This record gives sequence, C-alpha cells and structure tokens, in this order.
Amino acid sequence: MPEPRVVHVVPAVFGPDGVVGGAERYALELARAMSRRVPTTLVSFGERARDEQRGALRVRVLGPARYVRGQRTNPVSLRLFGALHAASVVHCHQQHVLASSLSALYGRLTGRPVFVTDLGGGGWDVSGYVSTDGWYEGHLHISAYSRRVFGHEGDRSARVILGGVDTDRFSAGSTTTGSGKREAGSGVSAPAAPSAASASPAGAGRPGRDGVLFVGRLLPHKGVDYLIEALPPGLPLTIVGPASDARYLADLQRLAAGRPVTFVHDASDAALVDAYRRALCVVLPSVYRTRYGQQTAVPELLGQTLLEAMACEAATVATNVASLPEVVDDGVTGFLVPPNDPTSLGARLAWLRDHPDDARRMGQAGRRRVLERFTWDAVVRRCLAAYGVAAG
Repeated sequence: MPEPRVVHVVPAVFGPDGVVGGAERYALELARAMSRRVPTTLVSFGERARDEQRGALRVRVLGPARYVRGQRTNPVSLRLFGALHAASVVHCHQQHVLASSLSALYGRLTGRPVFVTDLGGGGWDVSGYVSTDGWYEGHLHISAYSRRVFGHEGDRSARVILGGVDTDRFSAGSTTTGSGKREAGSGVSAPAAPSAASASPAGAGRPGRDGVLFVGRLLPHKGVDYLIEALPPGLPLTIVGPASDARYLADLQRLAAGRPVTFVHDASDAALVDAYRRALCVVLPSVYRTRYGQQTAVPELLGQTLLEAMACEAATVATNVASLPEVVDDGVTGFLVPPNDPTSLGARLAWLRDHPDDARRMGQAGRRRVLERFTWDAVVRRCLAAYGVAAG
C-alpha cells in the first residue's frame, strides 16, 4: 500500500499546558514513535483548540470540547471529522466513547480503515446498546489478555501490539537526590527514599537500591493495602501516585501507621525515573477482589509501570492476575505471587532483600526483556503490519 497518513484519536482531555498522562500518554508515545516512520498526527480534545509540532509529530487539540453527559473522559467535537479528512488510516485509543464511534462511522462512510486499541475505562456511547466491534477494521490489543477478555481470540482482525517504553529515558542511569515531594500532613512517618550514594544496610538490597516501590493510581483494585500488610520489618516502601479514592487513601494511611511508608502524590517524570532507579524492586499487587469485597473483572490490561521499572533494571513483583504474567517472567525478571496474599508477597520481598545479587540479575534480565519485546519501535512495526494487512 502507499505510505499511510496515520491519525491517532485519543478521547482524553489534554490540559492547557499540554500535560498528559494515562491513556493519552500511551497514544502520544506511540504516535511520536510512529511519526519517525510515516506522516502521523495525534488528535485529542481540550479546553481550547491548538495545533503544535512535537518533532515529526503533529498534535491537534480540538476545542473547546463538549463532554458527553458531563463525563470529562468522554469529550467530543464536530471538528473531529475535519481532522480525520487527511488520514488514510485512523487509529482510535478507546473503543467505548463517542469520539471513537463517530470516527469508525466516518471511516465506513469515506472508505478509511479505522482501528481501535482499548485502554480501559470509557463513557456513554452507542456501544452500550449495540456492539460496535464490526465498525472497526481491526482491534489492536495491548496484551494477549486484553484480546481474550474482550472476546477477540478467534477474530483474525484482532492483533496484539503490546506496549512500549522509552528505553533512553527509562534506563539504569545515575540517580539524583530528589525523588519528588512528600505528602504533607499524611500522618505517615517515614524517611524519603535514600539517594544512590546512600550506603544500604547489610542485607537491605544491592548498592544504590533500597526499598520497595509502587507506582500507580491509588484505587482499591491496585491491592496496595496487601502490599503494606506484606512489608517485611525494616524494608521501606514508597507509594507514588494520585489519590483517586479518598476512602481508600485513608485506609492505606491507617495501615501504614508506624511502618516505613512514604506517600508521594505529585512526583514529576524525572522524579519517577529516579525512584525506579533507586528501588530494590517495584511491585504491582493488583487484585480481582478488593478489600471491600468488590469484584474487578479487568484489573490490568498491560502493567505499564512494570515495563518502566524493568527498563530501569529494577526487579519486579506482581500478582498472577490479568495481563501481568505476560510482563513478569517468574523467577527470571522477578516474581509472580497469588493475589490477596500478603504472606506470599512478603516472602518474596524478603527474599529480594536478602539476595541482592540475584535481585540485580533479575533487574538486568528485565531490561533485556523490554529491549527484546516492549519498545515503541516494536509496537510501531506491529501497528504498521496490521494497517497493511487490512488496508493494503
């Protein structure tokens, strides 16, 4: 096929300062990497319209956005159709929002192939009443688990493209002394994560790496409560992420009282990389059943923070749920443990603390795994192959 002109549509709001995170970060990083191969535009929504260039990538923010039924994660604009006009291929980054359904219908009417990658979440959309699966030329999943849980295993148009990491930015380079601001007034007494120059106590981890790190939104299905309960005596834990659930945060603070736990809600990107480089291990303890008895059918579609940690040569520990076994190679790059089981999790954390050389080798194996399988260039190749099969 001729060289495609790709438009990525990410129906999540870009703030006025261009700050991105979550689903839009995945789309931005993929589009940025793709722009080095083919002409690429990223279309999103915001409070005001703007058009900017980020290297080879054109970013168009359509605004002012309207919010479907007041849902901030479900913006739309009639300017979307004009933004799609120059595309030969459209790639949406969320199926169950109105902007994606409109893009798919536009593609059907104009003969443009439209692909979709589901990143979790959604909002009010026609897909709540009728299946929109057939509106798309193909479904590009970020994990084999995603393809399975959305019922696309037997669909030849459904491919697994995985996720990527910027391995230049996320690396085992030198650390700095500042790892982000600590939460004020949390009632949690704990030291900040030590600097790379700090001497680790005997048996507390390999030189320059000490303590356990969690990165992610503080929601019950992330299982951070089990991580706090599992923490071996004397091993510090740093929890980095926005407090998305006030009740859960309060419960976490109560569990953390008297333990060496630090909460960081506002770490910069640079501080986050620094935290990965300091950590003995990074843990993602997600669960299907929360401490409140709630069931979460799809707790993790990929596990991006584990990939970032592995790129920084940190050992990883994750629960054996959803997509996480596709990321962590048990016994090689880290460990998989049963969900809702602080005893098993605590035993693995203690083992890593007491075997710093093995932890170091696991971290190195993790970076090799990322370089072999989870780079943005590799994701771009998989996407272009899918576009070519469907649109060629």
